[in-house]
Amino acid sequence: MTATERFLKYITFDTTSDESSETCPSTAKQLVLADYLAKELENIGITDAMRDKDGYVYGHIPASTGCENAPKIGLIAHMDTSPDVSGKDVKASMITFDGQNAPMVDDRYIGEQLIVTDHTTLLGADDKAGVAEIIAACDVLLHDESIKHGQISICFTPDEEIGRGADKFDFKRFDADFAYTVDGGELGGIECENFNAASVKLIVHGVNTHPGSAKNKMRNAILFLHEFISLLPPAETPAHTEGYEGFYHINEIGGDETTAHLHMLIRDHSDEIFEKRKAFVKEAADYLNRKYGENTFDLTVNDSYRNMRVIIDKHPETVQRAKRAMLACGVTPEITAIRGGTDGARLSFEGLPCPNLSTGGMNFHSIYEAIPVKALEKMAEILVELVSEK
Repeated sequence: MTATERFLKYITFDTTSDESSETCPSTAKQLVLADYLAKELENIGITDAMRDKDGYVYGHIPASTGCENAPKIGLIAHMDTSPDVSGKDVKASMITFDGQNAPMVDDRYIGEQLIVTDHTTLLGADDKAGVAEIIAACDVLLHDESIKHGQISICFTPDEEIGRGADKFDFKRFDADFAYTVDGGELGGIECENFNAASVKLIVHGVNTHPGSAKNKMRNAILFLHEFISLLPPAETPAHTEGYEGFYHINEIGGDETTAHLHMLIRDHSDEIFEKRKAFVKEAADYLNRKYGENTFDLTVNDSYRNMRVIIDKHPETVQRAKRAMLACGVTPEITAIRGGTDGARLSFEGLPCPNLSTGGMNFHSIYEAIPVKALEKMAEILVELVSEK
């Protein structure tokens, strides 16, 4: 089976994760795909393929004869899809892009075959494309003895989209010297730095009373919440930033006059600016508590992951190896910074250097998600080259 054929099968599984769940994986439906993938690995010849109780899928390809001392290289992708957009009943089709029939796709893809949805769900290229590319590459390695390689370690993780993909990762079972997440965007991307990330939860406490007699009595939590939002820099949002620019991103609000709440993401590549952003929201809450009374604004800020560049810079060969593999396959590598995060960020800080590689997909977490067929197949080719020992 080609990477494309595998991908089209995997996206039929609904694997949306759920941040409100306390289980691992956060949704039982992720286990359905995990079991299927463990069987897929077994079917192509990986004899130790298994799914553990937390929903992680592991497997290994032994080193070729003579390559037993080569580096043990890991390949990682995640099975879940973002809860931002439905991943249920994905209806994918293959189109020839004409510049108009796939929104938010650059004109340089005109004439290419794209896989898209009917614009009612996301596609799932993030990150089932990575899963498909890894398995397609492993299939080649297992059936072409002329390709020499060290041990290859494979893992498919749950719950990456809600920041928990590395929570139960079994480093001992995985057994690699370094690894790559295959979870990036357009073909050629090599990402060795990512956002520093924190999540903010704010609960605002008010006092409600009949609006007809509320003067000097009502303390409207909704208006208090609005005042907090008004203190945030209006140009420092995802819609106004790019490249290395960080942001504040409000992704949920709700409530009534008595209690209102807000969820927000803080992101920045710079460690220094990241700390300043967190301090700013705390200072805003403190200011409003002084204005409206202690404990009116109940703010919690939790770090999610850190920028892995400080780790990857100590292991430059991981990036150089990826660059060589892409060039050997006729793809121009582009070193970029992730405007997001991956499992690899946390894994890197826990001792497994783990740059992120492209999948070829675009417009992730969107009904306009798409991936070129050519990119799916080319990434599988690149992964074979990546783990090969010359």
